[in-house]
Amino acid sequence: MIDLHLHTTASDGRCSPAELVARVHASGVTTFAVTDHDTVAALDEVRALIANLPLVLVPGLEVTAVWESRDVHVLGYWIDTTHAPLLAFLAQQRQRRADRVRAIGDALAAAGAAVDLEPLLAQVAARAGAAVGRPGVAQTLVAAGHASSVQDAFDRLLGEGRPAYVGRTGLAPEDVFAIIHAAGGVASLAHPGVTRRDDCIERWARTGLDGLEVYHSDHSDAERTLYLERARQLGLAVSGGSDFHADDPMSYRTRHRAIGGSPLPLSDFQALAARVPRGAA
Repeated sequence: MIDLHLHTTASDGRCSPAELVARVHASGVTTFAVTDHDTVAALDEVRALIANLPLVLVPGLEVTAVWESRDVHVLGYWIDTTHAPLLAFLAQQRQRRADRVRAIGDALAAAGAAVDLEPLLAQVAARAGAAVGRPGVAQTLVAAGHASSVQDAFDRLLGEGRPAYVGRTGLAPEDVFAIIHAAGGVASLAHPGVTRRDDCIERWARTGLDGLEVYHSDHSDAERTLYLERARQLGLAVSGGSDFHADDPMSYRTRHRAIGGSPLPLSDFQALAARVPRGAA
């Protein structure tokens, strides 16, 4: 079984690398990708943890691009995690995340829900290469009594159009594709049924996109069929995975996403791997 979309505490997952590896091993998944947001900080530890296990790791990440002031998540697979330009770019991405969290803090204070976010930022900064994001802010709001749950924090305060929403700044998807390619990887558009920029997929297919994440926990059967057909029409590869972050009440995800719950068929995995530049994998 293949799951190419998993997160750890290096970004907004709630399992440490060791916990995630144990969960993956117990789930029956044999090939997996750790795709933390804007960081590769967990990958060395994961590699060491699976050294004596019958597991195959695809080194990955999930990069947040920006298109028309909206997030567009791009999955990178088989990347060289020592590639200096990639690491420099990811450091910039994480700084943008920290700056955004501080701006959210100002907006929360103006909205009457002031919280001290410096401990959150310090906690993340203490873990080399870790990335901060709105889920951590939401958990802080719950702890301070300003929200009844993480989802409530997003629904009333942090989500798009809410009082403390702060738009993201960053590179366009085409630029992110190029960065992933330069690091020896392939680029797949994450959860297109969530991103809902179907009008851009053909354009991005012409400007460096390698694949679509057809299999995803938030995609309905109809959406899987739609994006599979779109991928075939545009000559794109197919990726897939659970997008596992956690399965506890503090997760900001509204739906339980079990590891291996949206597996990628072997034939599609092989076709995706065939997109890796020769000598890069």
